[in-house]
Amino acid sequence: MFITLLIVDFAVAFVVCLVVARLFEASINKILQRLISEDIYTAWGRYIMFALYVVGISGGVRVWDLERYVTPTRPSEAVIALTPERWTLEVYRTVIGTLQSVAGMLLVFFIFALIAFVIMRGMELRRQAKA
Repeated sequence: MFITLLIVDFAVAFVVCLVVARLFEASINKILQRLISEDIYTAWGRYIMFALYVVGISGGVRVWDLERYVTPTRPSEAVIALTPERWTLEVYRTVIGTLQSVAGMLLVFFIFALIAFVIMRGMELRRQAKA
């Protein structure tokens, strides 16, 4: 039963990452195309998508939390049973954990992209003022 929960959590986290990646892929590529030369912005876009999946899945599938279904918390207690209510709760935690992790990663990306854009724009305006 534990292996099934692990597989379901992984699948749910992957699907959530897939949806978020599809929603933000065009925006990320446009930002990278503006900030980075055309030769390498596609490679950076692929890397950002890869990082999105890694961060999202690792944030959604919390193996350390799932250990309580395999090992008891105390030697005198039994292992927690996987009831339908616990399944629902674990899937919900997976969705929320994945979304939180991906949102944090995208926030950091967009903050650095904004800083880079402001710096580049300032340099462009300075060049225009000299010309």
